[in-house]
Amino acid sequence: MKKWSIILLLYITGTNLFAQEISAPEKVPFDGIDQTWQNGSDRRDSSLFNKWKYFMPCIMMDVNYSYSFNNPIDNTVVGSTALARDNEIQLSALHFGGDFSFMGARARIMTQFGTRSIVVPRNDYSPYRGQYQLADVYRYLSEAYIGYHFNKWNGVNIDAGMFMSYIGLNSYYQPENWEYQASFTSDNTPWFFNGIRLQLFPSGHLKVEGWIINGWQSYGSFNSMPGIGFNITWMPNSNLKLLTNDYYGTDAAGLPGRKRFHSDNSFLVRYLNHPKSKGVSMMAFSLTGDIGFETGDGVDGFKNGDSAQGPAQYFASAMVYNRLWFLRNKLAWTIGGGYMTNPGRYLVLLPTGQASPLPNSNNPTQTEGAFPFTTNPGDQFQGWDCSTNFDVMPWQCITFRLEFVHRESNVPYFAGRGGVTSPTGYTTTPLPPDWRPDLVKSETRIILALLFRF
Repeated sequence: MKKWSIILLLYITGTNLFAQEISAPEKVPFDGIDQTWQNGSDRRDSSLFNKWKYFMPCIMMDVNYSYSFNNPIDNTVVGSTALARDNEIQLSALHFGGDFSFMGARARIMTQFGTRSIVVPRNDYSPYRGQYQLADVYRYLSEAYIGYHFNKWNGVNIDAGMFMSYIGLNSYYQPENWEYQASFTSDNTPWFFNGIRLQLFPSGHLKVEGWIINGWQSYGSFNSMPGIGFNITWMPNSNLKLLTNDYYGTDAAGLPGRKRFHSDNSFLVRYLNHPKSKGVSMMAFSLTGDIGFETGDGVDGFKNGDSAQGPAQYFASAMVYNRLWFLRNKLAWTIGGGYMTNPGRYLVLLPTGQASPLPNSNNPTQTEGAFPFTTNPGDQFQGWDCSTNFDVMPWQCITFRLEFVHRESNVPYFAGRGGVTSPTGYTTTPLPPDWRPDLVKSETRIILALLFRF
């Protein structure tokens, strides 16, 4: 009798605890903190679907027109994950999906269609290890994960699947960014991770997050060791945000002895906030600095070693932006830019067309381009950029953006007048023996973009 009484007591206690977990109001991370002004964050303060209990839908669209003063004959953009084609109206991204939640269980699904579904995955070498064409399997998903929310502290989440990266500050979703063409710091660091993450919110102002992932923006893994990393985000109030992202992994195909470390750090400050002003209604700036290196298997981090250790192979960059809002936050002006140096070019976005060093899809033992851009240890790359734009935001769900961008590099890298495809710009034209891709050291462009989020 005593045995059954104990079992009954344990059952009732467990049921009560479970009921308390369900009935307790869900704690919201950073509750009461205004993040709508931040670079890389959703600028909406509400949604028409806020009262939906189990599903919060989301639709985003990004349509652009880009004019390069280099005017390449094949309309191809080199060195960007935001843009793919010049002198054409392009659907860069169409995302739809949303967030599901029920009794702690949670899931997020966001699809992706448009040029970004091709531009971003093409720099991932991991699908060439093994079978089943991972690039095609995942290409049309930007986020897809499942997890569980524990109502502990200000929330504890554990998720598995594909989720967004925070390295580089900018968001993958353009409606959340202050600028359209990201600076080198953001454009040459990950947009997504594939793996597991644990998010801890010990207070309403702090997030500590750990990752175990396949690798650095890779669908699969390059070697036996997974990538590991963490994020710490601190927002003591609505006007200040500090964060650090740190990563360690083995991301060189077939070189398990080559280790990569990367540290990304951002500081955002809103230094004026008068939301009802018809003049200047808000002012803010963001500063991001990255430092990282690869060492082992023929490269030697920050120093040039001997013939056995190999040359230096590291990444150092920074970017800064300042933004002013006007007319009750209906208009905004942003100016900024950045610098990057990347000896070894291990994080440089690779040129496409006949300048591509990526494997040929029809014959992966050969490069895609007949005259590939080199990424050998010791190859130098430095680049800097500046941009300014003007936004018109009549409603919090839509942005009209006009942007001016100038970028330069120390080696021929951007698409010149001759393009990177053929003498005519068409892939159907045979290549003459004396033809080469036209890569140049600078580009200047104007971007028109229409950004929508609902």
